[in-house]
Amino acid sequence: MAKKNEPTKEINWVKEIIEMVIYIAFVLLAVWLIITYVGQRTEVSGDSMYNTLEDGDNLWIDKLSYKFNEPERFDIVVFPFHGSEVFYIKRIIGLPGETVRIDEDGNIYIDGEILEENYGYETISPSMIGRADEEIKLGADEYFVMGDNRNDSKDSRTEEVGNIHLDELEGKVALRIWPFNKFGKVE
Repeated sequence: MAKKNEPTKEINWVKEIIEMVIYIAFVLLAVWLIITYVGQRTEVSGDSMYNTLEDGDNLWIDKLSYKFNEPERFDIVVFPFHGSEVFYIKRIIGLPGETVRIDEDGNIYIDGEILEENYGYETISPSMIGRADEEIKLGADEYFVMGDNRNDSKDSRTEEVGNIHLDELEGKVALRIWPFNKFGKVE
């Protein structure tokens, strides 16, 4: 028999259930905030970023960086393909206000000077120059992006993708989290 001032076990169960519901709600809110504003996991699908990233790699996307800093040349970024649920992963080549052009030998020019870079998997074939065979002037918030596998990438060289606006960038690739033998920062 319970003493007069002792709560019954039913009251303790009600308290436990309420505490558990509050705890679960807090955890769900924290996860939602992290995924919405801090970062998220994504998986590479395809070979457009080979040999930097491979099909099946799991990545952590940093969504905070571009809230405080401007994207930089050679950052690997994630953006939705025209607002869809399909996300592209590409490398920033051209920055706002710059002019981008690719010649018939596959050289990339930024404001008339050859871009010194070593991210391309292979030389760009003439059939993959696309709209960059003529100078492309980037707007104040536009970026020219390309996959590292230059001959197997749908990117800013195509009319379909075009230039990417700052507000379209979901974030910057920060880490490869899978496979474990390649875990670490992505350059």
